[in-house]
Amino acid sequence: MKNEKALVVFSGGQDSTTCLFWALENFKEVETVTFDYNQRHDLEIEVAQEIAKELGVNNRVLDMSLISQLSANALTRDDIEIEEKDGELPSTFVEGRNHLFLSFAAVLGKQIGAKHIITGVSETDFSGYPDCRDGFIKSLNVTLNLSMDDQFVIHTPLMWRDKKEVWQLSDELGALDFVREKTLTCYNGIMANGCGECPACQLRREGLEAYLTEKGVS
Repeated sequence: MKNEKALVVFSGGQDSTTCLFWALENFKEVETVTFDYNQRHDLEIEVAQEIAKELGVNNRVLDMSLISQLSANALTRDDIEIEEKDGELPSTFVEGRNHLFLSFAAVLGKQIGAKHIITGVSETDFSGYPDCRDGFIKSLNVTLNLSMDDQFVIHTPLMWRDKKEVWQLSDELGALDFVREKTLTCYNGIMANGCGECPACQLRREGLEAYLTEKGVS
């Protein structure tokens, strides 16, 4: 892999930024792709562009606003509350998002000569999202290769890591402070530690606290 090119599906959040550092460690050339799907906060796109620029990798922003026309959810609609109810998918679930993102990433990857597609999905901390499961990724990988008559490899470095282990990986990659200070995970659009109240912030904070405790750092 060291001599090949990779494309990272990149949002500027904790997971995709950790994946970007992982890609830079494992591939000769890396580019990123960010999707504009009318998400709540334009800051997400700005953060992704700034991180890519700072790390010296090319970033492309693709218009995927059609997603917001198809799916009513809390990430694309201000009038839908961010909530999780027992037995139901969180209101932040965007139908078909990862399917479409990875499909478009593969099309772009073919144009730029990147056979390796990297995404930060995780079945361990996936909030019940069906398109974050390992079975879906493997199935889509086969489908993309058949549909495009090519040999892409979708990498999921975080698939079997909980948030504590994601923080550990970022630390092993020498990126712990970078990820803590420069990423945007918060559903309310607040960088770094975020609002501290939304599900994304709670998961991020609990994972960090668990990792720092395990490491013996306060």
